[in-house]
Amino acid sequence: MSGKTRSWWGWGNVEDAVTGPERAVLTRRTAELLPDADLTVHEAPPVESFGVAPSRVTAPPALARLASYDPRDRLAHSHGQAFRDVVRALLGNLPHVPDAVLRPTSEAEVVHTLEWCDGAGIAVVPFGGGTSVVGGVEVRTGAEYAGVVSLDLGSMDRVLEVDTTSRAALVQAGVLGPRLEEQLRPHGCTLRFFPQSFEFSTLGGWLATRAGGHFATRLTHIDDLTESLRVVTPAGVVESRRLPGSGAGPSPDRLFLGSEGTLGVITQAWVRLQDRPRWRAGASVAFQDYEAGVRAVRALAQSGLDPANCRLLDPMEALINAGSPTAVLVLGFESADHPVTAPLERALELCRDHGGSLPETPRSTDSAAAAARTAAADTWRSAFLRMPYQRDALAAQGMIVETFETACTWDRFAGLRAAVDTAARDALRQVGATGVLTCRFTHVYPDGPAPYFGIYAAGAWGRTVEQWDEIKQAVSEALVAQGATITHHHAVGRDHRPWYDRQRPDLFAAALRAGKAVLDPSAILNPGVVIDPLR
Repeated sequence: MSGKTRSWWGWGNVEDAVTGPERAVLTRRTAELLPDADLTVHEAPPVESFGVAPSRVTAPPALARLASYDPRDRLAHSHGQAFRDVVRALLGNLPHVPDAVLRPTSEAEVVHTLEWCDGAGIAVVPFGGGTSVVGGVEVRTGAEYAGVVSLDLGSMDRVLEVDTTSRAALVQAGVLGPRLEEQLRPHGCTLRFFPQSFEFSTLGGWLATRAGGHFATRLTHIDDLTESLRVVTPAGVVESRRLPGSGAGPSPDRLFLGSEGTLGVITQAWVRLQDRPRWRAGASVAFQDYEAGVRAVRALAQSGLDPANCRLLDPMEALINAGSPTAVLVLGFESADHPVTAPLERALELCRDHGGSLPETPRSTDSAAAAARTAAADTWRSAFLRMPYQRDALAAQGMIVETFETACTWDRFAGLRAAVDTAARDALRQVGATGVLTCRFTHVYPDGPAPYFGIYAAGAWGRTVEQWDEIKQAVSEALVAQGATITHHHAVGRDHRPWYDRQRPDLFAAALRAGKAVLDPSAILNPGVVIDPLR
């Protein structure tokens, strides 16, 4: 990322945005899929046009060097990276701008910042890479707070210690994914946690949102890779003990994992490492019958083979992102200890039992530098990494491009998919948009899949946020009604709160509020996320 500029309004780096031939191809493919779409390109407005209000707060002298009041900096910290965030930025509509951005370089400065804000009645939003897609970093507060500070932990980005004997590392929370792996590489280790946002998200953000990584099975959630946490709260510091496991009461780590900055600021963590993989093997499997592909994936998930990648793309998803006219299973294995051709062969045997076929020959390697992929898998992976940039490009052309991620048990998947399809199509008709619904599995478990639904629709420029909100409302209702979760790995934030409140047991909500009252008695930490404070 050296020498590149982060976009203040959209995904990733300015230099990596979709332009030129790539945009032309994307526009042509979209026009072929949705001939009625108005694909006029709309540019982001200049920062000066937002008229960002003067800051209502001034950091005390001891914190002054950490504070930024620059309008561009404040705008960049005012929103996440959801479709609605990007479109509102393009429309010049970002009403909830923090008064200041503070960048602490040490835990002591985090403590001092919370002391200042607690005493002054200033809301604090912990900020990692800003890749939230659920309104997790956008504070929608009123006059009850004297101001809002975005607490950017990006300067706390070091691996402090590596325990190669126990295969763990003590890491500061503000480290971005590439910087973390760069520091672990000399030790021959990896965290092996690669979400789609890997380049632009932080360890602290992963922990605070209970993020899920790229790998489809086994050790895919950050929870599984957490050994202990250190958290700064307005009431003091909480640090759990390093242990491989413990039955000593409820886990303190579990209290803060997924708390989204509303209970405390995670400053560092001991995380479990793995040896860097040497052996890889992979294949793409085609299924003429999508339901047969689902049954094959269920068999794989329950086989104990634990593939690293097991992503089933439905025919529409495969067509858009891999150029395949059939459902495609992207399958892969890897290991630091042994060759993985044998488990791949057994997995392919299971797939054939369910009608799967191999368009290309499987590949394998013992090189740590190159992953084994077939052409279709390679095409899909490239599309996967470009998806957020292409989403931004299409959003600027009046398209509605967004996702729903969830999880359910295998027995409920068919009903869930049908209900989501009905809800999405009905909602598209209601808002006057034409579009398609896609589905892929991002993760699979013995007891169920994590379906990831995508919407690609031709919206009306200037109304796409409102159109999307109605679609989201309809599909979210369908998810909850079918007994699925409102979020599998994107967190709750503010956008999922209405459905999370219904999914979560009421007594548990009361217990969370009581915990917040102890840890954050003035309710300054990320108000409105996960729970409403008692104040």
